[in-house]
Amino acid sequence: MSLGTKIVLCYYLIVNAVLFAAMWLDKTRAKKEAWRISESTLFVIALLGGGIGGFLAMYLFHHKNRKLHFYLIYGISVFLHAAVLYFIFAKLI
Repeated sequence: MSLGTKIVLCYYLIVNAVLFAAMWLDKTRAKKEAWRISESTLFVIALLGGGIGGFLAMYLFHHKNRKLHFYLIYGISVFLHAAVLYFIFAKLI
């Protein structure tokens, strides 16, 4: 595996872990009625490539799972980043 591939994989692991943790933290704060993470922040992290982490957190924590716009943003993110990765790695092969 090339260094570039490792960097890309590490980036996606980190950004998905960040969104997963942010969703967990937001859910924890929601239960305590404390300060929350804004939806726009969650969307930005998703659009940076964290859509899979967001979907996983929605499923595991039952957080934001009634809001259609989260499914749409996370789905668009996953689709766009999958397309970007396809075009990057298709050119490399």
